[in-house]
Amino acid sequence: MIYNIVHQLVDTMSVFNVVRYITFRSMAALLSALAISLMLSPWFIKKLKGRQIGQQVRNDGPQSHFSKAGTPTMGGGLILVATILPALLWMDWMNPHLWLVTVLTLGYGLIGFMDDYLKVSKKNTKGLSSRKKLIGQFVIASVICSIHYSIYQNSTLHFPFFKEWIIDLGWLYIPFTVFVIVGASNAVNLTDGLDGLAIGPTMTTAGCFLILAYVGGNIKFSEYLQLHYLKDTGELAIFCAALIGAGMGFLWYNTYPAQVFMGDVGSLPL
Repeated sequence: MIYNIVHQLVDTMSVFNVVRYITFRSMAALLSALAISLMLSPWFIKKLKGRQIGQQVRNDGPQSHFSKAGTPTMGGGLILVATILPALLWMDWMNPHLWLVTVLTLGYGLIGFMDDYLKVSKKNTKGLSSRKKLIGQFVIASVICSIHYSIYQNSTLHFPFFKEWIIDLGWLYIPFTVFVIVGASNAVNLTDGLDGLAIGPTMTTAGCFLILAYVGGNIKFSEYLQLHYLKDTGELAIFCAALIGAGMGFLWYNTYPAQVFMGDVGSLPL
């Protein structure tokens, strides 16, 4: 949003020219997300405790996990807020990737919220059935991937640093990308079991994607590093930076002994 507003003022006030750079907006998004996460977490945790939204622990789990029963969960909702707000603030609103990633994240977050809500309200660990969760994930991912393909008309698979290696997936492009999205979502969901375990790898992965998005979206860098130039992907570096900032703030309260857990509302969209 700021980019779209300031972009109109660059010609008259050169001081705003810095906002045009993805590197500046990525750092601004990271710091904004970190500030939102750190400032709102104490209030958010207090609200969760007040509503008795606590973690449900499986009876067949490790003995050490029993002490975590009652710890506020659904903290992932704050991660989503702290990620999406700075992304909307600093990314280019004319970039389709902003809306595709935002809708995908919110859609998976809604599935996770429904699962967490059922667990908390019914005081058990079952929540939403695995079948219903998978159906929801596949439907949302299929819609997003179909829209993405209709916009960019690109079904090729590229390998970093090997520019000549190209695989045209053809009609398999959408099923393949859907499988990757659903698989990654459930991988993070399964990882979330110990204090700080899921958010750490998530931030590391987001950092890697930040670099790939920035380099792949820059025609000069991509050519120099023998990478394929991917139109509009540079803006995704800002989203990744916001996710890292939100994760850093959440980790402060999620590290041992955890004061809050992200729940499925956080692990599924991440």
